[in-house]
This record gives sequence, C-alpha cells and structure tokens, in this order.
Amino acid sequence: MRRETRNVIETEPVGPYTLLRVERGEIEPGSPGQFFMLGAPGRLLPRPMSLALAAGNELGFLIDPIGPGTRALCSLEPGDRIAILGPLGNGFRLDVERPLLVGGGIGIAPLPYLSERLGNPPAVLGFRSSWHAEAGELVPNAEVVIEPTYVTEVMPPGHDVLACGPAPMLEAVRRLTPHAQLAWEAPMACGYGACYGCAVEIDGELKRLCVEGPVLEAA
Repeated sequence: MRRETRNVIETEPVGPYTLLRVERGEIEPGSPGQFFMLGAPGRLLPRPMSLALAAGNELGFLIDPIGPGTRALCSLEPGDRIAILGPLGNGFRLDVERPLLVGGGIGIAPLPYLSERLGNPPAVLGFRSSWHAEAGELVPNAEVVIEPTYVTEVMPPGHDVLACGPAPMLEAVRRLTPHAQLAWEAPMACGYGACYGCAVEIDGELKRLCVEGPVLEAA
C-alpha cells in the first residue's frame, strides 16, 4: 500500500456535511467500515475518513467540517490534488443473515457503501436536527429519527446490527444487541498503529482503532 495523489471531482453540501468526491484510479475501495487517510494540500496531518460511496471511477467521503483539517478538505475545488492512503483498518463482516444498519450523526459515513454491499437492508439513523438529517437520504430504506428520539428506541428486534456513531450511542446499542458489529470513532494521526493516538479503552482494554478496529464485535 502506498500514498496516492488524486484529483478532486467535486464537493457537495449534504446538510451541514460535505460529500467529497475524488478520482479513484486504481485505488481499491476495500471493505465497508475501513477508512482512508486524506491529506489536503498544505496540511501537515491527514485526517481519517470512512468511505461513503464507491461508484465507477469515484470515491466519496462524507465529512463534518469541525476542525482545520476537515474544513480544508471540505473547501477543496474540482481539480485540486489530494493525498490518499488506504484502505486501512478492519471493516464490517458481511456474512450476516438479517442486517440492520444503525448510524448516528456523521457516524452514518460508512453506511451508504455498506448498504450497497448488503443489498440495501433496513437502517435506523439518528440526528440532532432536521438539517443534519438531510444526510439520511444517502442511505436507502432508512428510518430517520431526530433528538430527543434515539435510534435504540426504534430498532426492531431480531436483526444482525452493524452500527457506527458516537460512543454513547454504540454503548447503548451493544447493551441491546451484544453481538452487534460496532465501528468506533477516534482521532487518528498515522492510520497504521504507530502513534497510539487512536487508542480507546473498551471494557478495560486499550484498542488501537486504526489496526484492531475501527469495527469491533460488541461482545
């Protein structure tokens, strides 16, 4: 694996988020739930982003512009060059019988690609506002809820849950479904386990999400 440089195709607003579309070239999209390190021109550190869409010769990344690095990615123009390293980490297992996708906020980023690979199963998505919920249109067959309603209040029973979102949501999901697959979020500096910047404590054990995750079994 090596760092590649690709052209930006377009940036599209999706509610408060931005869908960054770049040329794929020979880059493999990997498994849903894996991530890529994206480096904007002039930025020292790349940012980790889940792959949201893989169609034809394009890769799409759904980004929340909350800091200097993510804002730089969201402000790119068509034709700008971007550095890409990936796919990295462990993605979702796709050998499930009754999948249910569960996402919260920008945690829905890997779900459009995951939904495509699983044949558009049902999904439950939670957002803080109707503006944020515009991103729910990227995931087919999704039931969208807005705070103060939470995804755990409307999740149907008897499914194989694949979830991504903030830690409190994931903790609530795994209490309901102990065999869920959970994609955890954490800041990352390198993407391949060297810096330990993404280490999080789960059940008293430190996990480097870039190599042991980001997808972990809830149990």
